[in-house]
Amino acid sequence: MKIYNSMTRKKETFVPIEPGKVRMYVCGPTVYNYFHIGNARVFVVFDAFRRYLEYRGYDVTYIQNFTDVDDKIIKQSIEEHISNFEVSEKYIEAYFQDADALGIHRADHHPKVTETMDDIIAFVGDLIENGYAYVVDGNVYFSVDAFKGYGKLSGQSIEDLQSGARIDVSEEKRNPLDFALWKKKKEGEPFWKAPWGEGRPGWHIECSAMCKRYLGDQIDIHAGGQDLIFPHHENEIAQSEAHSGKSFAKYWMHNGYINIDNQKMSKSLGNFFTARDILKQFDPATVRFFILSAHYRSPVNFSKELVEAAQNGLERLKNARNNLEYLKDVASEAGKVPEGLDDALEDFKTHYIEALDDDFNTADGIAAIFELVRYANTALNETSSLKSIEKVLALLDELTEVLGIVIADDTALEKEIEQKIEARQLARKNRDFALADAIRDELKAKGIVLEDTAQGVKWHRAN
Repeated sequence: MKIYNSMTRKKETFVPIEPGKVRMYVCGPTVYNYFHIGNARVFVVFDAFRRYLEYRGYDVTYIQNFTDVDDKIIKQSIEEHISNFEVSEKYIEAYFQDADALGIHRADHHPKVTETMDDIIAFVGDLIENGYAYVVDGNVYFSVDAFKGYGKLSGQSIEDLQSGARIDVSEEKRNPLDFALWKKKKEGEPFWKAPWGEGRPGWHIECSAMCKRYLGDQIDIHAGGQDLIFPHHENEIAQSEAHSGKSFAKYWMHNGYINIDNQKMSKSLGNFFTARDILKQFDPATVRFFILSAHYRSPVNFSKELVEAAQNGLERLKNARNNLEYLKDVASEAGKVPEGLDDALEDFKTHYIEALDDDFNTADGIAAIFELVRYANTALNETSSLKSIEKVLALLDELTEVLGIVIADDTALEKEIEQKIEARQLARKNRDFALADAIRDELKAKGIVLEDTAQGVKWHRAN
């Protein structure tokens, strides 16, 4: 397996620190609002990558944090007239609702900053004691000049970063690039007691402390969005390696941006969408399939037309699976076995694994699934043997389930459809044709097509 390492800016063969085990940390949300579609890409992509690592036999410990202390949370608490704790808990619950809808598995641990405060304070204290941090009037700053490797992830020298980055200049800082490990308390803000004064941690130190607590000083993979390379991940490296004296993360993985209708997503442009907004318009399985249909490092353009195209692709997979289930029902053990079936299935699986082993290329992996579907549609029919159909169906389920792509019929959806059909039939009986048409149109918008036949109403998914 090869992974593109953002640190070295090249693909590298993946060799975990401890054979057979993977320690992986993914930066989670700051919980002051619903997470946006760009965040959704991070969470879906690395959830799928974790699943694939497990599929390939690795024992994965997967950590994704919640930042529940932050300026944005404080601002939101004022706007909503509730406490900081209530804001963070509200949006943590909302995160799980939306993440569950998108098929994102829970991490092994979801640490919160507020639950890791003793670790953070001890971490900052060690950096002060070892000369990597300094205290100024209750604030604590990390000294980038004391850490010789600063800038290695972003690939820039301290001089370049000083001239090119927009950084808050403070007379307290020895170097404009020095960043806050601890912020002196302000009136009305939450605070904790520390040896150097009451206050709260800076953003970057939180992840370093949570990562150390659950995974140790050295981890295999650290992942997140491309926007976190600088300053967040750069600062994590500096803090963690200054603290331990060891290399922090062996591989750094960063996914590309999501643009909205070919424009960068921003509130000022009015094209800022939360995942919750998107899930009101599109089926969650479609959104997940759309995200995984592109290589994770490539920028993705999000538009209604492109999501609908992904929906059509997902429906082709669902229809193929439904057809295999139908063939299973009518097949017999005495049926025909397509010539070279086992070799063909092995080839499809090999193409799939080769694609995902090549820097987790889900686009090519999904293409291999469609190759399998085309084969099934041409090689199998009512005269095929039950065993051959079951083999194809098992492989289709195996390859889609690895990525969390849902193509099996949803029982709850089927029940809803049947209820809608009954309501439509009643409306027609009462000669309320406007309501009957509205129900048909509602189902059509969800990709469900109704057919009135002599045997009653039949339904199928749109191709």
